[in-house]
Amino acid sequence: MALKEIRKAAVLGAGVMGATIAAHLANVGIPVYLLDIVPRELTPEEEKQGLTLKNPEVRNRFSNKGKGDLLKQKPAPLYRQSNIDLITAGNFEDDMAKLKDVDWVIEVIVENMDIKKKIFKQVEANWTAGTIVTSNTSGLSINEMVTENSPEFRKHFLGTHFFNPPRYMKLLEIIPCKDTADEVLKYMHRFCEKVLGKGVVFAKDTPNFIANRIGTYAMVYTIKLMKQEKMTIEEVDTITGPPMGHPKSASFRTLDMVGLDTFCHVARTVYDKSNDPAEKEVFDLPEFLQNMIDNKMLGDKTRQGFYKKVKGEGGSEIMALDYEKMEYRPREKVRFDILGKTRHAELIAGFKMLVEADEKAGKFAWDLTKHFLIYSAALIPEIADDIVNVDRAMRWGFNWKLGPFESWDAIGVKESAERMKKEGEKIPANVEEMLAGGFESFYREDDKGALSYYDFASKSYKPVPVSPEIISLPALKKQGKLVKGNDDGSLIDLGDGVCCLEMHSMRQAISPAFTDFIFEAVEEAEKNFVGMVIGNQEGNFCVGANVGMVMMAAQAGEWEMLDDVVKKFQDALMKVKYSRIPVVAAPFQMTLGGGMEIILHCDRIHAAAETYMGQVEMGVGLIPGGGGNKELLIRHTEGLRDDTKVDMLPYVQKAFEAIAMATVATSARHAQELGFMRATDKVTVNQDYLLHNAKQTVLAMVLEGYSPPKQKPIKVLGEYGLATFKVGVQNMLWGGYISEHDQKIADAVAYVLCGGNIKADCLVSEQYLLDIEREAFLKLCGEEKTQERISHLLTSGKPLRN
Repeated sequence: MALKEIRKAAVLGAGVMGATIAAHLANVGIPVYLLDIVPRELTPEEEKQGLTLKNPEVRNRFSNKGKGDLLKQKPAPLYRQSNIDLITAGNFEDDMAKLKDVDWVIEVIVENMDIKKKIFKQVEANWTAGTIVTSNTSGLSINEMVTENSPEFRKHFLGTHFFNPPRYMKLLEIIPCKDTADEVLKYMHRFCEKVLGKGVVFAKDTPNFIANRIGTYAMVYTIKLMKQEKMTIEEVDTITGPPMGHPKSASFRTLDMVGLDTFCHVARTVYDKSNDPAEKEVFDLPEFLQNMIDNKMLGDKTRQGFYKKVKGEGGSEIMALDYEKMEYRPREKVRFDILGKTRHAELIAGFKMLVEADEKAGKFAWDLTKHFLIYSAALIPEIADDIVNVDRAMRWGFNWKLGPFESWDAIGVKESAERMKKEGEKIPANVEEMLAGGFESFYREDDKGALSYYDFASKSYKPVPVSPEIISLPALKKQGKLVKGNDDGSLIDLGDGVCCLEMHSMRQAISPAFTDFIFEAVEEAEKNFVGMVIGNQEGNFCVGANVGMVMMAAQAGEWEMLDDVVKKFQDALMKVKYSRIPVVAAPFQMTLGGGMEIILHCDRIHAAAETYMGQVEMGVGLIPGGGGNKELLIRHTEGLRDDTKVDMLPYVQKAFEAIAMATVATSARHAQELGFMRATDKVTVNQDYLLHNAKQTVLAMVLEGYSPPKQKPIKVLGEYGLATFKVGVQNMLWGGYISEHDQKIADAVAYVLCGGNIKADCLVSEQYLLDIEREAFLKLCGEEKTQERISHLLTSGKPLRN
């Protein structure tokens, strides 16, 4: 079968979902047509402009709006705003012929089967053989929507169900129709995983597929159990969030974000399609939900749902819904004794403690858990062939820490099944058969870190499918690849002569122990490896320095000790920068403050697309102290020749603004636009492949014949630049835009970037800039207002402007 490489696409339907799917295609460099229906009447604004129904701006109104709204949405659906230029707006009447030139057509129109059938007949009329066509339906039958299409068309047809928002949600459910060619499935699996960065699961053509089927069941059961136990929505949300391994938004805050109308539509799909009376009974929604819909209490989209923000004289207040009275009341703080005990436990231990607790919260968590575990097991093989697809769907689509079968393992399959049976529950036959065969867990891990899962079909364990291009640091450690380490850092052999410097300190904050380990790691790497990656697989790459330790040292007057800590960190990063071997940073998620300073000192950065980097020290009343000022100065001026007559001020100003305004890049591509990353730095869309790809970057540098950089003097603006920046900062103060303490910090940034009070265009060394940076950092540490900012951040989690 001849398949076309996907280089151009078309999205049919320019609503929020269609437009954001188009945006993500643009994010990865794929030009895309965004088409929608043609309006049947003019808006008052169009009439004022003298437009007619024949004007292109009218005919493309819906697609233009979908495209334009991408620049306003938060969180941003685009990696960088310039990506919008890859999206071309059009309509179903004038532009369907353009489908002949694309390689992938994605349908994202209204969830109506008759309309979908009609659009797919139009698509086939403009279809080129080899073009892949997919539907983003969230639950309608994939097979039914192409019953009127040709067999050849159906070979290239499948479901690709993105989760909202497409840029950020990892899950993509692939649903083949009965005629989908194996080559098409394999190609789309690889493309969606590697190019779009998705976590792909294979679902069957059943109502709501995998994640929405189980997630909606859990939510409906939660609502009914809440009513049965006469609990408040705040009580339920306190239980069903992090204590159960679910997001902080828990149940009802999540529903408000999703939209109650959307949730009820998905739930009714199962109710309408199910032939199981017990399942239909669960999905028969409580009457108060329809009352909420009738009263436009849909959630965030109508500014009221289960919660509502009300503005008062003393500021905003969060109100919660009393679903019995259908009235809002002030949100209540809820405390359960068991949650105080589980808060400090590891997830699996805490979850087990919770469901075994003989109190209100424990009983609720247990009742909910046992029912969605039983429900999930009973759906295999109806919705998926194996437990791996189900667990991944729930982790990637609902941001659960544990999928249903991982949850069951956490609480003990055998003992919990016995408890369920004592309480009158019927255990699914496949689980009973598994236990009878002596298999007491759904997953097992061998001594090399390889994971296997229990396969209901073969009644045996099978390896969990993992790409060889995905590196697992915990597995490597179990395989004896740990070279050396301490409590906060490890050096791990990645193979092929490349090692990985891993940080695993508390909350991924830089500690003195990790700083000390950098020296050891670089020395070891230079002796026994050809190159090094700096990366980890925690929640964030690095959130910066341990500012709590900094504050305590400053308050205790431990200036010599603090100076030594900062100097060591500077020296460690300089050792990284001038190492004899190539060092590649592999940042992801939050890479802030000192974390950004680490990656700036590496030869190359190979970042995950979702990397949020910035020098944010301003928020705690400080400036970068580990060389961040120096490195941003170098990056913004390195394209200028030493003998240039060009004024350096605009280039230095970009570095100044980035630091003084605590600018954080919203993606790795945005970081390149800001000058935080160079054009030669790399980006990986799927974070699972990040360490492998960073390792390949190291090996490519070795192959090219790596030679370490040599220190060069740096030209600085001196007094001329410093005076200019100070005038600008003073004007900001007079204009009421900043506080006096902000001014003091901004002046310190300017002082370092300009090289202090020296003559203009002087050449200085990196060490000189590091010394004045460290001096300015320590001086700010002693400021009372800086300590107030640090204390406020540590206690509230929010920055203080004082």
